[in-house]
Amino acid sequence: MSWNPALDAHCPTGNEIDAIDTLIVPRSRDLGGFEVRRALPAPKRQMVGPFIFFDQMGPAEFLTGQGIDVRPHPHIGLATVTYLYSGEFQHRDSVGSNQMIYPGAVNWMIAGNGVTHSERTSPGTRERGSNLFGIQTWVALPEEAEDMDATFQHHAKDALPEIEAEGKHLRLIVGRAYGEKAPTKTFTDMFYADATLQAGAVLPLPDDHEDRGIYVVDGSIEVSGDTFEAGRMMVFRPGDKLAVKAGERGARLMLLGGDTMTGSRHIWWNFVASSQEKIETAKEAWREGDFTHGRFKLPPGDDAEYAAIK
Repeated sequence: MSWNPALDAHCPTGNEIDAIDTLIVPRSRDLGGFEVRRALPAPKRQMVGPFIFFDQMGPAEFLTGQGIDVRPHPHIGLATVTYLYSGEFQHRDSVGSNQMIYPGAVNWMIAGNGVTHSERTSPGTRERGSNLFGIQTWVALPEEAEDMDATFQHHAKDALPEIEAEGKHLRLIVGRAYGEKAPTKTFTDMFYADATLQAGAVLPLPDDHEDRGIYVVDGSIEVSGDTFEAGRMMVFRPGDKLAVKAGERGARLMLLGGDTMTGSRHIWWNFVASSQEKIETAKEAWREGDFTHGRFKLPPGDDAEYAAIK
């Protein structure tokens, strides 16, 4: 953990609220006592840098015996980023990973040409009741990485860079920002960070990334006199120097962005690709259900069921 003078800055004044290019109000969906808020893709914004999907999971409380059961399902053309604020669950995938994730750690799964994974509350966690609160995002892969073999990385909380300055704490999950670099493998220049601000603390955004966005997880922030509460995503114009100020209850934020992709992406179900043809080929491979010799395999230890294609 280190103090970084780049984290001390003045909040913008005047009409700099115009620096907000897009304001996104996430869509909420109740999954049976478990709410998900989806900020990306949005009607007016498909991506922020390479980030093409952004879901807030929970917060949710589970009674003894309850939990999440996301059956094995496929992905192509993206990397999933899972980060928790509270709770825990078990990740399994078709490359053989079997990994519990806890608050402050990151699961980074690169789907490439195809991967299948499941996410479930473990038997041990179900025995005592639990809660769950976190963010899951997808990062679109550049065309040269879309057909690579799938891989998985897990980095524990202590392995991620932390930056401390007066009234604020930041953990860098993916990419580079504020002079630090996370150990997570990336294919394009990007940043993804968990920031906690005390009341009145000021945090500048990195100004050396093309796209920059903020999602307010808790509390509120002020930009040039306008207040934005939890559950809002703001995407800012490239190049502008600006900072945000935490409200009277403080704030917890997700910062995200990076280089824009070359061209838009096609999205269908859990597939992301640079061409519709790649989507159609993946659809057919999953429909075939040949998990022994086909393109997709099922996770070892969680192969008794799988999600049917939409």
